[in-house]
Amino acid sequence: MMDKQLMILCRGNPIRLSLAAAPLLLAGCLPPPPVAKSADRDRVVAVRTVAVTEAEIQPTTLQPATVHPLYYSEVRPKASGFVSQLHVDIGDVVQAGQVLLEIDVPEMSKQREVIQARITRLQADEKRAAAGVNLADAQVRSSQASLVEAESEMRRADASLAAAESEFQRTSDLVERGSLQDRMLDEVRKKRDSERAAKQSVASAIDSAKANVAVTEAQKAAAEADLEAARAETMIAERELEELDVMIDYATVRAPIAGIVSQRNVEPGDLVGKASDQASTRPLLVINQVDKVRVRIPVPETDAARINPGDEVTLTFPSFAGEPPIKAAVTRRSGSLDRSTRTMTVEVELENTDGKLLPGMFGQASINLSGKVATNLLPARAIRFSEEGKAYVYVVGQDETVTVASIETGLDDGQSIQVRSGLLPGQRVIDAHLKRFTDGQKVTVLTN
Repeated sequence: MMDKQLMILCRGNPIRLSLAAAPLLLAGCLPPPPVAKSADRDRVVAVRTVAVTEAEIQPTTLQPATVHPLYYSEVRPKASGFVSQLHVDIGDVVQAGQVLLEIDVPEMSKQREVIQARITRLQADEKRAAAGVNLADAQVRSSQASLVEAESEMRRADASLAAAESEFQRTSDLVERGSLQDRMLDEVRKKRDSERAAKQSVASAIDSAKANVAVTEAQKAAAEADLEAARAETMIAERELEELDVMIDYATVRAPIAGIVSQRNVEPGDLVGKASDQASTRPLLVINQVDKVRVRIPVPETDAARINPGDEVTLTFPSFAGEPPIKAAVTRRSGSLDRSTRTMTVEVELENTDGKLLPGMFGQASINLSGKVATNLLPARAIRFSEEGKAYVYVVGQDETVTVASIETGLDDGQSIQVRSGLLPGQRVIDAHLKRFTDGQKVTVLTN
């Protein structure tokens, strides 16, 4: 059996429907309820008010915080060659000085052999120069002995000449008195002249001996200079060898700090070069020291001057949402503003022996600023916010007339909000209320 249908006019449009569905559609076609009359809109609303109170609060600043390792080291090679052995990988815990990888440098090994052979030759030259010094020293001593001997001969010649002179004078006196013949005087004179000639010969020998001493001393000085030059050449070669040994030691790359290997950008067999040649390339390894971490907080210029080492810091991290916040203290402040961001970096050091805090973690830091300040407060429920995020309140005057006042807010502890401007202590505003109010609207203030 077919349902009976009904043609009705709904909001100006004809609709055919069954009798069973008619009640539902008719309900939707009913006209809207009448709009409230202006008298109802202007009806005085009863409200409760709260007063702006003045109190001392501990000012804080809430800023983003990022976890950084205590120390961060990029490992780059000092020597050039192929990576022969790789001893660590990502996540390995290393100690300072531990071998990380080794680089094969055969050309340096050959260069070391060449320098070592040159040192051996120079050491031989040094020994030869030392022998020359010894020889020159012996020659000096010999010439000095010859000089001493000549000087001794001079003393003997002086004595012989003196005796001959004395004998000549005695013989001359005897000849003059006629006691001796002239022949005897001639013999004594010849003897005296002979002694004089002998003395002159000895004097010449002394001069020759002195000259020989000067020559041998000069030869000794030259030999000593040759020895010093040989020693200097040997020392230079030895220092070159030490320098090469240092470069060879660089081929064994060691950990500069203790920490965890967080990056590895090298494979066994890779050709690597000196760090100066690849400063723009990625490091071979990156090591983070994370047994202690530093949390860096950029503080804006308005609060930077009021932060000092030791100020209390409360840290929260989304990764540990269910855990209590971390209490710490400001460890250090940079003392200057970054020109691009106009912020000052503040650091907090935290023990991290369990490795819970990871470098790169993001959180929030609430820092207690130095000194308490007097400020105006309102309950958070009494402050409204526009769609643009601007705060405002409904101020109730003595005549119970509403004024919409824009305010500037500050600290918010969840219960009360700081009013930085726009209100004075003692002014009353409408407490939490579902209704919106307009300027000049009359209200009735409830006393309890």
